[in-house]
Order: sequence, then C-alpha cells, then structure tokens
Amino acid sequence: MSANNRKPVLVIGLGRFGIAVAQTLESIGHEVLGVDTRPELVQEYSRDLTKIVEADCTNAAVLEQLGAADFDAAVVAIGTNIEASVLIVLALSDLGVKNIWAKATNEKHARILERTGAAHVVFPEQRMGERVAYLLNERLLDFISFGDEFAIARLKAPEPIVGLPLMVSECRKRFEVTVIGVKRQGEDFIHAVPDTLILPADELVVSGKIENIEKFAAM
Repeated sequence: MSANNRKPVLVIGLGRFGIAVAQTLESIGHEVLGVDTRPELVQEYSRDLTKIVEADCTNAAVLEQLGAADFDAAVVAIGTNIEASVLIVLALSDLGVKNIWAKATNEKHARILERTGAAHVVFPEQRMGERVAYLLNERLLDFISFGDEFAIARLKAPEPIVGLPLMVSECRKRFEVTVIGVKRQGEDFIHAVPDTLILPADELVVSGKIENIEKFAAM
C-alpha cells in the first residue's frame, strides 16, 4: 500500500504509548488526528503531529464533531483511566468504527474493552516487561513474544553450529527452532537458506517456542 493510500487513524490519548503510535503512523504515511484532554500535551506535541486537538472523547457528541465515523481505524491509548477508555471504545463502536485498538492495563479491563467494541486489545507495559525479562539473561539480543508460547528472537550464534551450514546443523530437527536470517558484522541482513554457513560472530534471527529458543541460545 502506498503512502497516499494509507488510511486515516484517530489516536485518542497522547501519553507515551499514544504519541509513539501517532508519530510512527504519520512517519509511514498515515493521516493522523491526535486527541487529548490535557492542554499541556496538545501544546507540547503540536509541532510533532499535523493534526492535534484538545477534546474529551468520552462524550459521544464530541467524537461526532471530530468526524470519528470517517476514520477507518481508531487507537484508544488511555490505560490508567479505565472508565474513560471503556466509554470511548463504546462511543466509537456506536459510531460504526470497526477497527478499534485499545490499550488495557489488565485482563479484566481487556475483556470489558472487547465486549464494548474493541477489535484489538494491547498490553504495552506487560509486553515490555516480558521482553526485558527475557533479555536480562543476556543470551538473547532481542525478543518478540506472540502470546502463545511462540516467539521470534535475535541471538548470537551458539557454538555447536558455528562453522556448519544450516543443512548440516539441522536446527529445526535437533533443536526445534527455525533460523530465519543471519546478520553478519559489516554486512546486510540475509535470509537463511539450507547452505548458509554460520560464522563465529554471526547473529541469528530464529523462531520457535520460547523454551526451545532459550535452550538453543544457551548451548
């Protein structure tokens, strides 16, 4: 999809999570309207976002005035004020917005958001906490969990497979992980193929169950 065809997104709540979402969306070509009740934040980010307004979106009439129904997607980035986030999701749903993303602080909050119309619920703090915990053991260089015991991780090439092509090391068969790609110092990332030779300083991108990735990294 080209930048000119990217769909407009409404981002409500401009805390650290909300502003990060809004700025990233704009950087990749989306039209974004950022909204927050706090005038100091609206003032602070007025130069960062093309469109930003101060408004209370718990009021359905305000959302109508903002043209919320014309947006293809909305992000409700309010986490601490549970009542406000639920009211906003409900109002957006009533206006016919189908693609609603909402930030939740716990499982109960998430269930309420889903029942009131959120199509996607995210736990940014929980996800970051899990990521930091896995990175603390220093075996993994980066880590993304998909919430079903499956993950993608970046790690240093384990000693037992160094000097071998992937077809010989048989990572998928022996260790139950798949090597997706290799990053070699001073070179671009390359997609891994069976005859890819693993060198001592290589970093690997692997996928698999979290427990298998940890065992593979610890070899």
